[in-house]
Amino acid sequence: MDISQLESLIENDQLDQVIALLSQKPELAKQITSHQISPILLACYYKKPEIAQAIAEFVPELNLFDACAVGKFDDVTLLIFKNPASVNQFSIDGFTPLGLACYFGHEDIARFLVLKGAEVNVASKNGYNVFPIHSAVAANNYNITKMLLDAGAYPNVCQKSGVAPLHSAAQLGNIELIILLLEHGAEVTLRMEGGKLPADLAAEKGFTEIAEILMPDD
Repeated sequence: MDISQLESLIENDQLDQVIALLSQKPELAKQITSHQISPILLACYYKKPEIAQAIAEFVPELNLFDACAVGKFDDVTLLIFKNPASVNQFSIDGFTPLGLACYFGHEDIARFLVLKGAEVNVASKNGYNVFPIHSAVAANNYNITKMLLDAGAYPNVCQKSGVAPLHSAAQLGNIELIILLLEHGAEVTLRMEGGKLPADLAAEKGFTEIAEILMPDD
């Protein structure tokens, strides 16, 4: 009952109540949720960064994945120093530390992880086939995407359903991100399952000028 109560408070963005509950039962901060992830990761996925930070205060020692997701740079550096091989391990939900740092927009952590040997071309192990570059583009983060590409990330890898980074950037309408990907070899002719091009996704979102730019020459 207690963990479901915490989950409900996280989902409904009730920061004060989360703190009050964890003040009474701090052990809940480390308990696995019904989603089979930690409360910190759950708060991050729900886009509740303040709650994620608050929960982290009740965890004496963060694990590497939670630290990457919540943006605790000092914890990440210490954990990698203690166990360098952990830089390419997978979280309980199938993501690498780099994948989590990219998705949640923590540029300093992402750069550090790459510096310490994080593989930029490794997909998630959860059936979704998400690469760090997918996570960076999904987060609409130009700087992290550029860093990954400069580190050798492949621009045309596809996650589940055939979604390439350029599809996501087109759907977001981020012209800077689109240009960056094109400059690094992203292909406008890649089709998702169902046949949609990046140009089609841009058009559906009303980004007509971007759609025209992305239309294949043929």
